[in-house]
Amino acid sequence: MNKQNQLSDIHHSGTPYIIYKSKSGFDLYTDFSKKIILNNKNVINFINKKYKNNKKSTDLFIGFFGYELLNNLINIKIPIQKNINFPKGIFYKPEKRIKINNKLKYKSSNDFKGSKFKINIDTNSYSRIFKKFKKKIKSGETYQIKICTKYKTKSKIDPLDFFSRLSQTNLAPEAFMIRDKNYSIISCSPENLITKKGYNISTKPIAGTLKKTKLINKIKALNYFKKNLKETKEHNMIVDMERNDLARICKVGSVKLFKQKIVEEYKDLYHYVSLIKGKLKKNIKNIDIIKAMMPGGSVIGCPKINTLNLLNHQEKENRNIYTGSFGYLKFNGDMRFNIIIRSILNFKNISEISVASGVVVDSNARHEFNENYIKAKALIDLFK
Repeated sequence: MNKQNQLSDIHHSGTPYIIYKSKSGFDLYTDFSKKIILNNKNVINFINKKYKNNKKSTDLFIGFFGYELLNNLINIKIPIQKNINFPKGIFYKPEKRIKINNKLKYKSSNDFKGSKFKINIDTNSYSRIFKKFKKKIKSGETYQIKICTKYKTKSKIDPLDFFSRLSQTNLAPEAFMIRDKNYSIISCSPENLITKKGYNISTKPIAGTLKKTKLINKIKALNYFKKNLKETKEHNMIVDMERNDLARICKVGSVKLFKQKIVEEYKDLYHYVSLIKGKLKKNIKNIDIIKAMMPGGSVIGCPKINTLNLLNHQEKENRNIYTGSFGYLKFNGDMRFNIIIRSILNFKNISEISVASGVVVDSNARHEFNENYIKAKALIDLFK
């Protein structure tokens, strides 16, 4: 059977499945024999548990850690916030993996039903929060902080239709999709947080965004980033923080920049990107890696702990999946995790898209508010 038809059949059967971007296309995981819903009490046991490695491509758990769960792991408490009671994390044990090429061909036969998006923070509210955080930066409590805005709409969606269209227009190296019976997640995340193979580990921070126009190509975008003091400061701070996070778990002197300040191109924007690699110390466990690296610093700000506390006391709504991490833990100890950004969570027939942009001492409130919309646009366009 044609693999695209196989995907369509699995989708129409109602069977839960996951699609994750691979180097050559996508991996489709299904036939789940276990589903583990994580909470603050069972997460450490889940990460630490050892399983027999039979060297199968399905010897892994695949799923996500939510933002709240990752905060709790590093002993950061989140005040009571508006909550939709979505699980803090879910991982699945697949029994089947199917390789699919990059060209997902699926179109829903159902008419899409949705209403207009509502934003949880308007321009004036954003400016007030922005000014408050500017004072925190000037007083030295943080150097950079990311203000989250959330777009919501009531909607019944066909997640595979959305993901297929998204992959055709805005294919990203960390894209993924989960379709389960009571929720779906669609993501065109560009950012890899952890790739671990044996003792080798890498992270690929993104800090810097520029809207695409017909007059700007990759070379002009690189020149813009290099000359823009705000973008350069933001990028340098995030790279230094990620290097420090890696240095806590890696051998002394092994953490090095492999690609520094390159430009990656996406549908509506350009990103400023670096790649950092290191060699793990021998006694480091996966729980140590997750605690050191998550939540990903590039979507929080720095210093990480101070900034998380500031954010959590400011934000009135739970982030759910946003700035959590999706990926897999293999039975041989290897792992790959992204940062969950550029994502749609559909739960109880409500779709939410969360985005954030960085505030540093010379940031402009209107520019950052507009940058948030640029980041959300490729996902909002799917609802048209």
